[in-house]
Amino acid sequence: MISRALHVLVISVCAVQLAAAQHDATSQPESPGQTRQAEKDQSRRMLGIPQFGVTNEKHPAPLKPGEKFRLFYRTAVDPAQFVVIGLEAGISQASNSFPGYGQGASGYGKRYGAAFADQVSNNFFATFVYPVILKQDPRYFRMGEGPVKRRFFYALAQEFVGHKDGGRKTFNWPTTLGALTAGGISNAYYPEEDRGFGLTVSRAAVSMLYGSLSGLGNEFWPDISRKLHRNRKSVPGDQPQK
Repeated sequence: MISRALHVLVISVCAVQLAAAQHDATSQPESPGQTRQAEKDQSRRMLGIPQFGVTNEKHPAPLKPGEKFRLFYRTAVDPAQFVVIGLEAGISQASNSFPGYGQGASGYGKRYGAAFADQVSNNFFATFVYPVILKQDPRYFRMGEGPVKRRFFYALAQEFVGHKDGGRKTFNWPTTLGALTAGGISNAYYPEEDRGFGLTVSRAAVSMLYGSLSGLGNEFWPDISRKLHRNRKSVPGDQPQK
């Protein structure tokens, strides 16, 4: 009953907010410059994994509620996410995490469903719901230049340093509240022995740790990609023969 009620609540919120987002998008069309920048931001990937929420702009235009919803939606339904979740579920099964799910195809299916629900709910609240309510920007603002050490610690800190829609820095409430909310919802579908307040807090902490580490990929992957591309061009065998 609790799980069903939570699912209905989340779906209802999605439907209401999506309708508002569509109205927002149609009533306030984006300028050509904003559209081009949004398309540029949403074309980034790291080894196939989407980095739609990364921007190189120092002072980008604020995202409207509809744009925040699209950012959540594009990430949630991207094919790469299903592959990553499948690998995560496989590792979880191999290490017998959540033993209450059992083994075999049934156990794997339950782990996959739980991992998918974790990912979607965390992304939904951290990228859309709380950023809209608190008027914060859910994107990662890439530094992109300067000493490596400075960029390294900057990337780790961005899980906790957020930006208001107007650009002012503030505490990154959406990531913290999103992790806690998703952790609380997971109590509805995790095995009974893996539920409780303490486990919810620990899962939220682990989620934020992974989020902080993912900032390193957001920050340095363009540099790595360019270097790999240059190295590939320099390989004699790859050059066309005259």
